[in-house]
Amino acid sequence: MTGNTRIPQRPGADAQAPVASPGAGAAPALSVVLQSVAACLQAVRAGRSGTAALETVPAALRPAVQALFFETLRHLGMAQALRSQLAPRKPAAAIDALLCTALALMAPGASAAYEPHTLVNQAVEAAKAQRSTRPQAGFVNACLRRYLRERQALCDAAARDDLARWNHPAWWVQRLRKDHPQHWQAVLQAPRNQAPMVLRVNKQKTTPGQYQKALAAINLGAIDIGADGLVLQRAVAVQSLPGFAQGDVSVQDAGAQLAAPLLLQGLDLGRPLRVLDACAAPGGKTAHLLECAGPQADLRLTALDVDAQRCERIRATLERCQLKAQVLVADAGRPEDWWRAHCGGELFDAILLDAPCTASGIVRRHPDVAWLRRESDVAQLAAIQAQLLRALWPLVRPGARLLYCTCSVFRAEGSDQIQAFLAHNTDARLLPSPGHLLPGVPHKAEGVPDNLSGEHDGFFYALLEKQPG
Repeated sequence: MTGNTRIPQRPGADAQAPVASPGAGAAPALSVVLQSVAACLQAVRAGRSGTAALETVPAALRPAVQALFFETLRHLGMAQALRSQLAPRKPAAAIDALLCTALALMAPGASAAYEPHTLVNQAVEAAKAQRSTRPQAGFVNACLRRYLRERQALCDAAARDDLARWNHPAWWVQRLRKDHPQHWQAVLQAPRNQAPMVLRVNKQKTTPGQYQKALAAINLGAIDIGADGLVLQRAVAVQSLPGFAQGDVSVQDAGAQLAAPLLLQGLDLGRPLRVLDACAAPGGKTAHLLECAGPQADLRLTALDVDAQRCERIRATLERCQLKAQVLVADAGRPEDWWRAHCGGELFDAILLDAPCTASGIVRRHPDVAWLRRESDVAQLAAIQAQLLRALWPLVRPGARLLYCTCSVFRAEGSDQIQAFLAHNTDARLLPSPGHLLPGVPHKAEGVPDNLSGEHDGFFYALLEKQPG
């Protein structure tokens, strides 16, 4: 889903955050884990995605590091407010990251499963373990032990800070208040809890009911959500899911599962159809389109992504699900480079444009997003989205449709974007489609009538039909 942007990449909304599970052998020392968590936090503060930072952690350490890293990010606003009280003069980046990591894991509401004194001792050991931070181990010890002594007063004072209260930058909070005046608080609260693991059942191979029985056989409960989805009682490694390697199920948020059926509804699947998935990586929606169409349909699907490595992920997804599509390394915003050469210059019956965006709707799965994004990213990404719409709309056959979607809760990347497009394209008609889906907001709440009944991330959907000339 990278489109043609080089803004720090968001994680794919199709693929949920990897599940942390205990590694084999003896558990690593907490000080070693804290050292790696602090390094990941420092990387995010420098503009690197959490996913990329975690990939540098040794495999044996990664599950434990990821679990504490995500918990740190979910309480980072409080930690930063506490650190400002304990050390008004901001320390060097490495020490600040270690201090904030320890404070976040001891913050009210955190679930790090370690006693505060243990966290303090191990954070000091982590400081001592590196030459660059060793001289400040005493400073870390003094700050954290003061926190233990004055915890209530420090937390009460920090709670008056909006960054601590909402765990999002001030510009983000202000934009949400303006965009969703009835629901902004619920949207900000949603990322405080870990998102559930959601599966998409491949109905070409099984049914949600049958798969629930297969899960029950391994003592794993699940409840229905949407047409094809199951919310697991607890997260597990995908390798333990029955039939995962054979494509019986895929991991995909319930909100993301709306794209394929929404685009295909009303199309005549009895005739050959040319379909484009314009920003397709990692391939979850590509596979869902083929699953929804079924093996009898003549769906000639082309999946694009600008990044060759991410195209390999599309191919791997299709191979696991035993599906076929044309996968191209290409920039969706430059059809002149690929449309005639690889698609014969034929107009498309359906285009899915899952445009690059701020990923503001998937913070509960990827809590680094709130700390990576800058206010200027919104306008920059909105401009990229508008350019992609302009480039792809001429490729839509008259009478056919384009589904525009983002995993964003900001109106600039959703309803405002589509209103501007409709104003400049009189041959476009907006068909019934969900619009904004907001995480943490109840089903059919006022202002978001299409919210799902259950857990889902934040998305925007607009189904556009091209009117015959």
